[in-house]
Amino acid sequence: MKKCIPTLIVMILCTPLFAQDVSLELFAENLSVPVDLQHAGDERLFVVEKQGLIKIINPDGSVNPTPFLNIDPIVVNPTNDFDERGLLGLAFHPDYDTNGYFYVHYIDNSGDTQISRFSVSTTDPNQADDTTEFQIIDYVQPFPNHNGGAIAFGPNDGYLYISSGDGGSGGDPGNRAQNTTLLLGKLLRIDVDNPSGGNNYGIPADNPYAGSTSQAEEIWAYGLRNPWRFSFDPTNGDLWIGDVGQGEVEEINRAAGTDAELNYGWRCYEGSQPFNTAGCPDPSFLTFPIAEYSSGSGSGNCSVTGGYVYRGNVYGDIQGLYFYADVCGTFIATSDASGNVIDHGDFGGTWVSFGVDNVGEMYVVDLGGDIFKIQGGTLSNPDIGDIVQLAILPNPASDRIQLIMENDTIEALSIMDVKGSILFSEEHVSTSQRSVDVSTFTSGMYLVRVTSQQGGTLIKKLVIQ
Repeated sequence: MKKCIPTLIVMILCTPLFAQDVSLELFAENLSVPVDLQHAGDERLFVVEKQGLIKIINPDGSVNPTPFLNIDPIVVNPTNDFDERGLLGLAFHPDYDTNGYFYVHYIDNSGDTQISRFSVSTTDPNQADDTTEFQIIDYVQPFPNHNGGAIAFGPNDGYLYISSGDGGSGGDPGNRAQNTTLLLGKLLRIDVDNPSGGNNYGIPADNPYAGSTSQAEEIWAYGLRNPWRFSFDPTNGDLWIGDVGQGEVEEINRAAGTDAELNYGWRCYEGSQPFNTAGCPDPSFLTFPIAEYSSGSGSGNCSVTGGYVYRGNVYGDIQGLYFYADVCGTFIATSDASGNVIDHGDFGGTWVSFGVDNVGEMYVVDLGGDIFKIQGGTLSNPDIGDIVQLAILPNPASDRIQLIMENDTIEALSIMDVKGSILFSEEHVSTSQRSVDVSTFTSGMYLVRVTSQQGGTLIKKLVIQ
């Protein structure tokens, strides 16, 4: 099923480019408030837990019992799962294989932002040395919310980019996002390899305000409210930002990675809609979203989670699409480079982050503790091997469905509503095809969860009409 995400930008159309069919496969579980997922150039994945731990997930989905890093004592203790403070982001140095450096973005015990470098152990690649903290840059947070949280190295320039929220409260009361003398409400760009000026970092010569004595030299872009997650397209270097809205509009921004000094408009505009335009520049000087959706009352949405452009080799139908989601809305959606949006439906998770592995395959992170691998509907190479696929026929359905599993057999299955209530379940199926009567189900969206004999779990949408 395809539908347009409610949008306020007239130019964005719901265009059926080709038939994308997105499903999720459970990859890792029982994590504690995971908020970020990164790789270090090999098969391992590193999951960031908000309270101050980084854990290693192996290729089979198992989690090492000993954390890679534990900096709980120096990270503020979040008051609940939705507290915006804690350990928020992770990035590995482009030369991690040789220097062992990685960087973290956290809120310290004073409630302020700290970006620091740590080193991996010289004797154990699965263990960091938590005594090696080297503080790179810090700045004061006037309120406990809107801290940004993402960090990433530019794929073409090797500089460290940092997302910084507007400092919190509501409506940016200090107009910090538009103030280029401050680091709040910005995307920052620094050189961690060549420190200068008495700092533990340098200013790239092509930063917009490099050499200025009045503007913040670290700024790359500004006018952001709470850019919780951003990423670069590894193919062309394009920058994608998911910027959390005030209460009505969630926005996706896209720009060429070389475009500097862009003003994304907050607090003058929330998405494309005027918010507080007093003293603001002419709209022609602003960069408006490529896509946006409603988070207003009744929408069920609350906070955009920016993701990545899929550049893996397994699925052809989602190639080049940017994935994003909502923390409250449970949907997963994609946009192409022209802003054509497809809502792939509700999957029942509290989607707080995405991640990619070292070969470009994509994952989505549920704040509740699970990580799922994202699967498309069409293999790039039909002879790719024993990848497990699940088909539901027909879909939409009204009477009976046929579940067909390729390259494995169905061990157990369940059908849930989008709130997670189980309406049908069956165990010890032990067959690759199973017919299920759904004639008593009311019209709407459901989730089919199937466990294979090999232990894998897949979740697919089912529409009853």
